[in-house]
Amino acid sequence: MHQIGYLSPTEAPALLPFTAINLAEGWSFKPVDDGEWASGWLPVKRIPSMVHQDLIDNQKLDDPFIGLNEIKAEWVAKKSWIYRLDLSVPAAGRHHNSRIVLAFDGLDTLADVRLDGEAVLKSDNMFRKYRVDVTAIVKKKSENHIFSLEVELDCAFLRAREIERAHPEHKWITFNGEPSRMALRKAQYHWGWDWGPRLIPCGIWRPVRLEIYSARIADVRVDIDISSDYNTASVRVSAEIESESELEIKFSVCRDGKTIASSVNEVKDGSSVTTFEIVQPALWMPAGYGSQNLYEIVAVLSYEGQKLCTDSKTIGIRRTELVQEPDAIGKSFYFRVNGIDVFCGGSCWIPADSFVTNITPEKYRAWIELMVLGNQKMIRVWGGGIYEDDAFYEACDELGVLVWQDFMFACGNYPCHPELLETIAAEAVCNVRRIRNHPSVVIFAGNNEDYQVQESNGLTYNFADKDEKNWLKSDFPARYIYEKLLPAVIASEAPTIAYHPGSPWGDGKVSFDPTVGDMHQWNVWHGTQEKYQIFDTLGGRFNSEFGMEAFPHLATIKAFVTDPKDLYPQSHVLDFHNKADGHERRIATYLIENVRPVPDLPGYIHLTQLIQAEALMFGYRGWRKQWGENRRCGGALLWQFNDCWPTTSWSICDYYLRRKPSYYALARVLAPIAVGVQRKHHDWSVSHARIPPVSEWELVAMW
Repeated sequence: MHQIGYLSPTEAPALLPFTAINLAEGWSFKPVDDGEWASGWLPVKRIPSMVHQDLIDNQKLDDPFIGLNEIKAEWVAKKSWIYRLDLSVPAAGRHHNSRIVLAFDGLDTLADVRLDGEAVLKSDNMFRKYRVDVTAIVKKKSENHIFSLEVELDCAFLRAREIERAHPEHKWITFNGEPSRMALRKAQYHWGWDWGPRLIPCGIWRPVRLEIYSARIADVRVDIDISSDYNTASVRVSAEIESESELEIKFSVCRDGKTIASSVNEVKDGSSVTTFEIVQPALWMPAGYGSQNLYEIVAVLSYEGQKLCTDSKTIGIRRTELVQEPDAIGKSFYFRVNGIDVFCGGSCWIPADSFVTNITPEKYRAWIELMVLGNQKMIRVWGGGIYEDDAFYEACDELGVLVWQDFMFACGNYPCHPELLETIAAEAVCNVRRIRNHPSVVIFAGNNEDYQVQESNGLTYNFADKDEKNWLKSDFPARYIYEKLLPAVIASEAPTIAYHPGSPWGDGKVSFDPTVGDMHQWNVWHGTQEKYQIFDTLGGRFNSEFGMEAFPHLATIKAFVTDPKDLYPQSHVLDFHNKADGHERRIATYLIENVRPVPDLPGYIHLTQLIQAEALMFGYRGWRKQWGENRRCGGALLWQFNDCWPTTSWSICDYYLRRKPSYYALARVLAPIAVGVQRKHHDWSVSHARIPPVSEWELVAMW
């Protein structure tokens, strides 16, 4: 039950200050079809949450991360679920100028929302925010009325398959998960990936609020222009206002808790704009290149001296560039921050939990702190997960980690029927607006590997054809999303941040062209399974994915293995917790080629981790050396930094943040000054195990 008081109508001010009530507690849930459900309504500890976690909390589901429990949890994804909350609306809601809004920051995914049985919202996109004006519904009820808020979540698993069947004209092709996943705007890894389980959760996954106000600041945008000598910065601040009254807004620029500039403006036609000139700005720099200086932009909306609403944005003053210039090799691809070229050694990031509502701000910060301690400069938010929580980007801002942000499309040929394009456009605007002011965000990319799906399946792609209507009529319609819809959103909403149509993408050439764009190099492990000692010869201008699998630490394995008899390298349970195709043969191949295998589990774990550390080091060291060769290679992002459950994968830090040896190997090779010694690779399989008469060695110093 939620209730706050307010002045009586005769004492109330002309306009009502903004009030937000977090609807986090008091919820209950059950399946929609509860014919065999004897439990009735079950309590929810706290919203945000997901149904699997709520079932675990009520001892109705065994933890799917343990043993083979993932299989036992499949029934959850095949049902629809309903969440309910009883609430009262504060007396302030009766104010004659009040608006009453239900604000949903995230519903996963197909949700019908009802207030007192009246339909108020039908959502179809996990990645969007929704605001529902319920003023009329509330004000027609008595002051002490108790409202019933219901959120019914339809079964995404079954609905996605229905949509797939309804569009037989489209070629539903994917690399991971089942093709129907592309029918819904939902985290794609929920359908399972080659490193994660198939659980397909649902829930109220981001906060819900009841907002009461007469006026509100809907959005604050900050655009920064820095002089060529970095001595001055022009900071343009604009705000969108919801109000029917004549108001004023005060903008302030603050640093270290002190106001350094302010301006009072009128609100006209629902907006207000001002510009500040900052002399000798304290620049934001990546970790290792300088300080992460941050400023705060504060906006205060008022009416006749009465404060109505306050909003703020934390910003960094910096200029970032994606340098793509013709050179002797082809076209460069590297990042420049405040005039300084930065070799972007780092990692790719997947959601840190299958149930993302379990990731706390403290855990996000711990992950990013690990990156900084490991001398990593960039993290790539992969396109099959989520647009991350604000706490993720805030940690990157404060600690100086550059963010490569994919849009949420991964490993598939996505359909483009009009309804889907409409919600994708709204999703893009919503999320770009949310994260564009973070100084850590330096690039948006349209998708993950969708151009590789097009290439490997012979789908239509004529780079010279610039007629967008033809793209939508082709068997690769998603080109319209990546080369028309998304770049238009970036140009409008975040014009100073670079946009790249996909990862990888070769500027009209094939995605594996080493002379241009970025590259995913998977001919070590996947593909032709090359020897990792030649990693440096396989790279391109920017290597945004490459990797080698390794077992997690023994303590992590013991966390999900319940029977000690399963503690051996290829037990059923251990193989079940490795989703990579052919992993048994591939791990064995790289072991047998480089070390003398051992049968016991601790020794086997150590050897897989040793090979991973060696393989990734060969890639990083060779490509960092190429950075000094006229920027031949602009960066390398390993796959992957983290895990979403306890598993064997390509991660260098496992689900419990336990660091594998590769983490330390990469910290050494990415140190500000790194020295490496390397023997020239001799392929024994070609020379029939004959030892070369002379071994060549190379000593490399990198800075």
